[in-house]
Amino acid sequence: MKARVLLVEDDPVNAMFLQGAVESFPVQVDVAADCASALRMARAQHYDAWMIDSNLPDGSGSALLRQLRGDDLVVHRDCPALAHTADATPEIAARLETDGFAMVVRKPSPIAAWHRALATLLDGSATPDWDDDAALRAMGGRREHVETMRGLFRAELPAQRDFILGSLERGDVDAARGMLHRLKASCGFVGAVALAQVARALHEHPGDHSVRSRFSAVVDSTLNDG
Repeated sequence: MKARVLLVEDDPVNAMFLQGAVESFPVQVDVAADCASALRMARAQHYDAWMIDSNLPDGSGSALLRQLRGDDLVVHRDCPALAHTADATPEIAARLETDGFAMVVRKPSPIAAWHRALATLLDGSATPDWDDDAALRAMGGRREHVETMRGLFRAELPAQRDFILGSLERGDVDAARGMLHRLKASCGFVGAVALAQVARALHEHPGDHSVRSRFSAVVDSTLNDG
């Protein structure tokens, strides 16, 4: 499955160039034009990296990074971040790195430079849907048992998703949380780590529609990545 990157860039021309450069890496790219949009998208979607302009219409890139790191609803708030700026003097680059960015890339730079930066940024950062080692430990090292349990898990998952979301739509939070509790336990047996994470978030924040959307997206990804 492709890594997914959130690109935060307010200038339309720069955004178009950077999106094309990143997608040719190749990774999947979502674009936000300001801090508010970036925060909303990071709450709704797992990203493997953030690429953030150092100056945005509603705040600085450093302030946005602090907000993303400190928000409990952000899906992967520890993912690596790259700052991009037209003012990459040594002093500014050092400040951005002190503010928490893993690297700083000067604009403009050739596509090859963006590819090198992405290769470094994404190395080992993507979170898979499945943790095979955890599932094998839960099943006593029997791989055939893991595959059997995952087949049963995937067969039941659509009905569980519909029950949870339907219960939340009806306002029956207790019923949704009961099924989420069961689902979290099942995730542990089969190593469905991404789904376990979002199920915990939905259990804690059942009224948050961005978390509900993320839950649906992770269920779909888990069903299709098997």
